[in-house]
Amino acid sequence: MTSGATLPGSVQIHSGDNLAAAASMPDGAFTLIYLDPPFNTGRTRERAVETARTLTPATAPDEAAPSPAAITQDERVDAAAGTAPSRASGDEVAASVLSTGEDAAETIVWRGFHGREYERLRGDLRAYDDRFDDYWGFLEPRLAEAWRLLADDGTLYLHLDYREAHYAKVLMDALFGRERFLNELIWAYDYGAKSRRRWPTKHDTILVYVKNPQRYHFDSESVDREPYMAPGLVTAEKVARGKLPTDVWWHTIVPTTGREKTGYPTQKPEGILRRIVQASSREGDHVLDLFAGSGTTGAVAAALGRHAVLVDDNPAAVAVMRERMPHATVVDVAPAPVA
Repeated sequence: MTSGATLPGSVQIHSGDNLAAAASMPDGAFTLIYLDPPFNTGRTRERAVETARTLTPATAPDEAAPSPAAITQDERVDAAAGTAPSRASGDEVAASVLSTGEDAAETIVWRGFHGREYERLRGDLRAYDDRFDDYWGFLEPRLAEAWRLLADDGTLYLHLDYREAHYAKVLMDALFGRERFLNELIWAYDYGAKSRRRWPTKHDTILVYVKNPQRYHFDSESVDREPYMAPGLVTAEKVARGKLPTDVWWHTIVPTTGREKTGYPTQKPEGILRRIVQASSREGDHVLDLFAGSGTTGAVAAALGRHAVLVDDNPAAVAVMRERMPHATVVDVAPAPVA
Protein backbone atom coordinates (compact mmCIF):
# COMPACT_ATOMS: atom_id res chain seq x y z
CA MET A 1 0.00 0.00 0.00
CA THR A 2 1.33 3.44 -0.87
CA SER A 3 2.21 5.88 1.89
CA GLY A 4 -0.72 8.00 3.00
CA ALA A 5 -3.37 5.65 1.61
CA THR A 6 -6.55 5.42 3.66
CA LEU A 7 -6.98 2.21 5.61
CA PRO A 8 -10.54 0.88 5.37
CA GLY A 9 -12.65 1.28 8.48
CA SER A 10 -14.56 -1.44 10.28
CA VAL A 11 -18.27 -2.11 9.82
CA GLN A 12 -20.58 -3.60 12.44
CA ILE A 13 -24.13 -4.58 11.45
CA HIS A 14 -26.76 -4.83 14.20
CA SER A 15 -29.66 -7.03 13.14
CA GLY A 16 -32.79 -6.05 15.06
CA ASP A 17 -34.81 -3.15 16.43
CA ASN A 18 -32.88 0.09 16.19
CA LEU A 19 -34.30 1.52 19.42
CA ALA A 20 -33.10 -1.50 21.40
CA ALA A 21 -29.74 -1.39 19.62
CA ALA A 22 -29.28 2.31 20.35
CA ALA A 23 -30.11 1.79 24.02
CA SER A 24 -27.10 -0.54 24.34
CA MET A 25 -24.62 2.03 23.01
CA PRO A 26 -22.66 4.54 25.14
CA ASP A 27 -23.29 8.27 25.27
CA GLY A 28 -21.46 10.44 22.77
CA ALA A 29 -19.98 7.52 20.82
CA PHE A 30 -20.50 8.88 17.27
CA THR A 31 -19.17 11.92 15.48
CA LEU A 32 -21.68 11.51 12.66
CA ILE A 33 -25.20 10.06 12.74
CA TYR A 34 -27.23 9.71 9.55
CA LEU A 35 -30.91 8.77 9.79
CA ASP A 36 -32.96 7.83 6.75
CA PRO A 37 -36.24 6.60 8.27
CA PRO A 38 -39.24 5.35 6.31
CA PHE A 39 -40.77 8.32 4.50
CA ASN A 40 -44.31 7.57 5.70
CA THR A 41 -45.79 8.01 2.25
CA GLY A 42 -49.15 6.71 3.44
CA ARG A 43 -49.07 8.84 6.61
CA THR A 44 -50.01 5.88 8.80
CA ARG A 45 -48.02 3.44 10.89
CA GLU A 46 -48.72 0.79 13.46
CA ARG A 47 -48.09 2.49 16.80
CA ALA A 48 -45.67 0.42 18.85
CA VAL A 49 -45.21 0.67 22.60
CA GLU A 50 -41.58 1.58 23.00
CA THR A 51 -39.46 3.29 25.61
CA ALA A 52 -36.35 5.39 25.12
CA ARG A 53 -33.78 5.69 27.89
CA THR A 54 -34.18 8.99 29.70
CA LEU A 55 -32.45 11.10 32.30
CA THR A 56 -34.28 13.25 34.81
CA PRO A 57 -33.99 16.76 33.38
CA ALA A 58 -32.97 19.80 35.31
CA THR A 59 -35.95 21.57 36.83
CA ALA A 60 -36.74 24.97 35.41
CA PRO A 61 -36.92 27.99 37.71
CA ASP A 62 -40.27 28.27 39.46
CA GLU A 63 -41.14 31.50 37.71
CA ALA A 64 -40.59 29.88 34.29
CA ALA A 65 -42.81 26.88 34.89
CA PRO A 66 -46.44 27.02 33.77
CA SER A 67 -49.04 26.15 36.33
CA PRO A 68 -50.34 22.58 36.31
CA ALA A 69 -53.78 23.89 35.40
CA ALA A 70 -52.38 25.30 32.17
CA ILE A 71 -51.42 21.84 30.90
CA THR A 72 -54.26 19.92 29.33
CA GLN A 73 -54.66 16.17 29.27
CA ASP A 74 -53.72 16.09 25.58
CA GLU A 75 -50.44 17.86 26.31
CA ARG A 76 -49.15 15.34 28.84
CA VAL A 77 -46.18 13.16 27.96
CA ASP A 78 -47.16 9.74 26.68
CA ALA A 79 -44.55 7.86 28.68
CA ALA A 80 -45.75 4.48 27.49
CA ALA A 81 -44.94 5.45 23.93
CA GLY A 82 -41.49 6.72 24.81
CA THR A 83 -42.18 10.30 23.74
CA ALA A 84 -40.36 11.98 26.59
CA PRO A 85 -37.13 13.44 25.17
CA SER A 86 -33.87 11.83 26.29
CA ARG A 87 -31.11 14.34 27.07
CA ALA A 88 -32.25 16.05 23.93
CA SER A 89 -32.11 19.74 24.48
CA GLY A 90 -28.95 20.55 26.42
CA ASP A 91 -28.50 23.29 28.98
CA GLU A 92 -30.53 25.88 27.11
CA VAL A 93 -33.80 23.95 27.10
CA ALA A 94 -35.22 23.69 30.60
CA ALA A 95 -37.82 21.22 31.85
CA SER A 96 -40.39 21.27 34.61
CA VAL A 97 -41.65 18.18 36.41
CA LEU A 98 -45.23 18.93 37.39
CA SER A 99 -47.90 17.14 39.35
CA THR A 100 -51.09 16.94 37.31
CA GLY A 101 -54.51 15.71 38.31
CA GLU A 102 -55.54 13.38 41.08
CA ASP A 103 -53.06 10.69 40.10
CA ALA A 104 -50.16 13.14 40.58
CA ALA A 105 -48.46 11.70 37.47
CA GLU A 106 -45.21 13.39 36.56
CA THR A 107 -45.31 15.42 33.35
CA ILE A 108 -42.12 16.63 31.70
CA VAL A 109 -42.55 19.87 29.80
CA TRP A 110 -39.60 20.73 27.59
CA ARG A 111 -39.01 24.33 26.64
CA GLY A 112 -37.83 25.44 23.23
CA PHE A 113 -38.95 27.21 20.07
CA HIS A 114 -38.89 30.69 21.63
CA GLY A 115 -40.17 29.48 24.98
CA ARG A 116 -43.08 27.39 23.75
CA GLU A 117 -43.49 24.15 25.66
CA TYR A 118 -42.54 21.15 23.59
CA GLU A 119 -45.63 19.17 24.51
CA ARG A 120 -47.89 22.10 23.66
CA LEU A 121 -46.21 22.34 20.28
CA ARG A 122 -46.90 18.66 19.71
CA GLY A 123 -50.49 19.27 20.72
CA ASP A 124 -50.83 22.05 18.17
CA LEU A 125 -49.54 19.79 15.39
CA ARG A 126 -51.83 16.98 16.51
CA ALA A 127 -54.80 19.34 16.32
CA TYR A 128 -53.76 20.40 12.84
CA ASP A 129 -53.23 16.84 11.58
CA ASP A 130 -54.60 14.00 13.68
CA ARG A 131 -52.39 11.50 11.85
CA PHE A 132 -49.26 13.28 13.05
CA ASP A 133 -48.82 11.16 16.20
CA ASP A 134 -48.65 7.89 14.26
CA TYR A 135 -45.39 8.84 12.60
CA TRP A 136 -43.87 11.15 15.18
CA GLY A 137 -44.55 8.63 17.99
CA PHE A 138 -42.33 6.24 16.03
CA LEU A 139 -39.60 8.72 15.09
CA GLU A 140 -39.25 10.83 18.23
CA PRO A 141 -37.75 8.24 20.62
CA ARG A 142 -35.23 7.29 17.95
CA LEU A 143 -34.22 10.92 17.49
CA ALA A 144 -33.83 11.26 21.25
CA GLU A 145 -31.56 8.23 21.41
CA ALA A 146 -29.55 9.41 18.41
CA TRP A 147 -29.00 12.77 20.10
CA ARG A 148 -27.73 11.00 23.23
CA LEU A 149 -25.29 8.99 21.13
CA LEU A 150 -23.95 12.05 19.31
CA ALA A 151 -20.50 13.30 20.37
CA ASP A 152 -20.04 16.90 21.51
CA ASP A 153 -18.42 17.78 18.18
CA GLY A 154 -20.89 15.63 16.25
CA THR A 155 -23.49 16.22 13.57
CA LEU A 156 -26.89 14.61 13.01
CA TYR A 157 -28.37 14.32 9.50
CA LEU A 158 -32.08 13.45 9.16
CA HIS A 159 -33.15 12.52 5.62
CA LEU A 160 -36.87 13.01 4.87
CA ASP A 161 -39.21 13.94 2.06
CA TYR A 162 -41.71 16.77 1.78
CA ARG A 163 -44.41 14.90 3.72
CA GLU A 164 -42.58 15.06 7.06
CA ALA A 165 -39.74 17.58 6.76
CA HIS A 166 -41.76 20.55 8.00
CA TYR A 167 -43.03 18.69 11.07
CA ALA A 168 -39.53 17.43 11.86
CA LYS A 169 -37.88 20.86 11.54
CA VAL A 170 -40.24 22.54 14.02
CA LEU A 171 -40.09 19.69 16.53
CA MET A 172 -36.32 19.20 16.28
CA ASP A 173 -35.89 22.91 16.97
CA ALA A 174 -37.91 22.38 20.13
CA LEU A 175 -36.14 19.13 21.08
CA PHE A 176 -32.56 20.19 20.41
CA GLY A 177 -32.68 24.00 20.35
CA ARG A 178 -32.88 26.21 17.27
CA GLU A 179 -29.29 27.31 17.76
CA ARG A 180 -28.21 23.74 16.98
CA PHE A 181 -29.79 23.79 13.52
CA LEU A 182 -27.03 24.02 10.92
CA ASN A 183 -28.58 23.48 7.47
CA GLU A 184 -31.50 22.36 5.40
CA LEU A 185 -30.01 20.44 2.49
CA ILE A 186 -32.00 19.83 -0.68
CA TRP A 187 -31.08 16.76 -2.69
CA ALA A 188 -32.54 17.38 -6.14
CA TYR A 189 -32.82 14.74 -8.83
CA ASP A 190 -34.65 14.36 -12.12
CA TYR A 191 -35.82 10.79 -12.59
CA GLY A 192 -39.10 8.91 -12.84
CA ALA A 193 -42.63 9.89 -13.74
CA LYS A 194 -43.71 13.53 -13.74
CA SER A 195 -47.16 14.70 -12.72
CA ARG A 196 -49.08 17.02 -14.99
CA ARG A 197 -51.48 18.07 -12.22
CA ARG A 198 -48.88 19.79 -10.02
CA TRP A 199 -45.19 20.68 -9.96
CA PRO A 200 -43.39 17.29 -10.04
CA THR A 201 -41.75 16.42 -6.71
CA LYS A 202 -38.09 15.74 -7.40
CA HIS A 203 -36.20 16.41 -4.19
CA ASP A 204 -35.57 15.13 -0.66
CA THR A 205 -34.78 17.23 2.41
CA ILE A 206 -31.90 16.56 4.80
CA LEU A 207 -32.02 18.46 8.11
CA VAL A 208 -28.65 18.99 9.80
CA TYR A 209 -28.17 19.64 13.52
CA VAL A 210 -24.95 19.93 15.55
CA LYS A 211 -24.54 18.91 19.17
CA ASN A 212 -22.39 21.90 20.07
CA PRO A 213 -22.61 24.99 17.82
CA GLN A 214 -19.22 26.19 19.09
CA ARG A 215 -17.12 23.12 18.33
CA TYR A 216 -18.75 20.87 15.73
CA HIS A 217 -16.52 19.34 13.05
CA PHE A 218 -17.01 20.53 9.46
CA ASP A 219 -14.41 20.11 6.71
CA SER A 220 -15.54 21.73 3.47
CA GLU A 221 -12.13 21.26 1.84
CA SER A 222 -12.41 17.46 1.95
CA VAL A 223 -15.76 17.37 0.16
CA ASP A 224 -15.98 16.24 -3.46
CA ARG A 225 -16.40 19.32 -5.64
CA GLU A 226 -19.00 19.98 -8.32
CA PRO A 227 -18.64 21.31 -11.87
CA TYR A 228 -19.53 24.96 -12.38
CA MET A 229 -22.92 25.48 -14.01
CA ALA A 230 -21.51 28.41 -16.00
CA PRO A 231 -17.84 27.48 -16.55
CA GLY A 232 -17.34 30.31 -19.01
CA LEU A 233 -17.71 32.83 -16.19
CA VAL A 234 -14.76 31.56 -14.11
CA THR A 235 -11.10 30.90 -14.74
CA ALA A 236 -9.79 27.69 -16.27
CA GLU A 237 -8.11 26.88 -12.95
CA LYS A 238 -11.45 27.09 -11.13
CA VAL A 239 -13.14 25.00 -13.78
CA ALA A 240 -10.53 22.27 -13.34
CA ARG A 241 -10.88 22.32 -9.55
CA GLY A 242 -14.67 22.58 -9.40
CA LYS A 243 -16.74 24.49 -6.88
CA LEU A 244 -17.74 23.79 -3.32
CA PRO A 245 -21.30 22.44 -3.04
CA THR A 246 -24.03 24.68 -1.67
CA ASP A 247 -27.09 23.52 0.28
CA VAL A 248 -28.73 22.34 -2.96
CA TRP A 249 -27.22 19.08 -4.21
CA TRP A 250 -27.95 17.97 -7.78
CA HIS A 251 -27.27 14.25 -7.88
CA THR A 252 -28.89 11.40 -9.74
CA ILE A 253 -30.53 8.52 -7.90
CA VAL A 254 -28.78 5.15 -7.92
CA PRO A 255 -28.65 4.10 -11.60
CA THR A 256 -30.57 0.96 -12.51
CA THR A 257 -27.32 -0.45 -13.88
CA GLY A 258 -23.96 0.24 -12.38
CA ARG A 259 -21.40 -0.75 -9.78
CA GLU A 260 -23.25 0.37 -6.66
CA LYS A 261 -26.73 -0.95 -7.49
CA THR A 262 -27.79 -3.59 -4.92
CA GLY A 263 -31.44 -3.98 -5.84
CA TYR A 264 -32.59 -2.67 -2.46
CA PRO A 265 -35.65 -0.47 -3.16
CA THR A 266 -34.72 2.61 -1.05
CA GLN A 267 -30.97 2.58 -1.69
CA LYS A 268 -29.34 6.02 -1.57
CA PRO A 269 -26.46 6.95 -3.89
CA GLU A 270 -22.93 6.80 -2.55
CA GLY A 271 -22.24 10.34 -3.77
CA ILE A 272 -24.74 11.82 -1.29
CA LEU A 273 -23.36 9.86 1.67
CA ARG A 274 -19.75 10.49 0.63
CA ARG A 275 -20.30 14.23 0.85
CA ILE A 276 -21.87 13.92 4.30
CA VAL A 277 -19.13 11.64 5.65
CA GLN A 278 -16.33 13.76 4.20
CA ALA A 279 -17.70 17.00 5.67
CA SER A 280 -18.76 15.86 9.13
CA SER A 281 -16.26 13.21 10.22
CA ARG A 282 -12.54 12.46 10.20
CA GLU A 283 -10.57 9.30 9.52
CA GLY A 284 -10.91 7.03 12.53
CA ASP A 285 -14.22 8.56 13.66
CA HIS A 286 -17.32 6.48 14.32
CA VAL A 287 -20.44 6.81 12.17
CA LEU A 288 -23.94 5.50 12.97
CA ASP A 289 -26.91 4.72 10.72
CA LEU A 290 -30.01 3.46 12.57
CA PHE A 291 -32.01 2.83 9.36
CA ALA A 292 -29.21 1.25 7.37
CA GLY A 293 -31.17 -0.37 4.52
CA SER A 294 -28.69 -1.38 1.83
CA GLY A 295 -25.74 -0.14 3.90
CA THR A 296 -24.58 2.79 1.77
CA THR A 297 -23.49 4.72 4.87
CA GLY A 298 -21.26 1.86 5.98
CA ALA A 299 -19.79 1.19 2.54
CA VAL A 300 -18.87 4.85 2.09
CA ALA A 301 -17.65 5.40 5.65
CA ALA A 302 -15.42 2.32 5.61
CA ALA A 303 -13.88 3.30 2.27
CA LEU A 304 -13.04 6.70 3.78
CA GLY A 305 -11.39 5.20 6.85
CA ARG A 306 -14.27 5.67 9.29
CA HIS A 307 -15.78 3.00 11.54
CA ALA A 308 -19.46 2.39 10.87
CA VAL A 309 -22.26 0.92 12.97
CA LEU A 310 -25.35 -0.01 10.95
CA VAL A 311 -28.74 -1.10 12.32
CA ASP A 312 -31.72 -2.62 10.53
CA ASP A 313 -34.46 -5.07 11.50
CA ASN A 314 -35.22 -6.19 7.94
CA PRO A 315 -33.55 -9.55 7.19
CA ALA A 316 -33.44 -8.64 3.48
CA ALA A 317 -31.50 -5.46 4.31
CA VAL A 318 -29.06 -7.37 6.51
CA ALA A 319 -28.51 -9.91 3.72
CA VAL A 320 -27.78 -7.12 1.21
CA MET A 321 -25.33 -5.48 3.62
CA ARG A 322 -23.51 -8.73 4.31
CA GLU A 323 -23.02 -9.31 0.60
CA ARG A 324 -22.01 -5.70 -0.02
CA MET A 325 -19.57 -5.60 2.92
CA PRO A 326 -18.27 -9.14 3.50
CA HIS A 327 -15.71 -7.86 6.01
CA ALA A 328 -18.50 -6.60 8.33
CA THR A 329 -19.33 -8.29 11.62
CA VAL A 330 -22.99 -8.99 12.41
CA VAL A 331 -24.52 -8.66 15.87
CA ASP A 332 -28.01 -9.84 16.78
CA VAL A 333 -29.88 -7.21 18.81
CA ALA A 334 -31.45 -8.45 22.02
CA PRO A 335 -35.15 -7.52 22.21
CA ALA A 336 -35.96 -4.57 24.44
CA PRO A 337 -37.40 -5.60 27.82
CA VAL A 338 -41.17 -5.36 28.05
CA ALA A 339 -42.18 -2.41 30.22
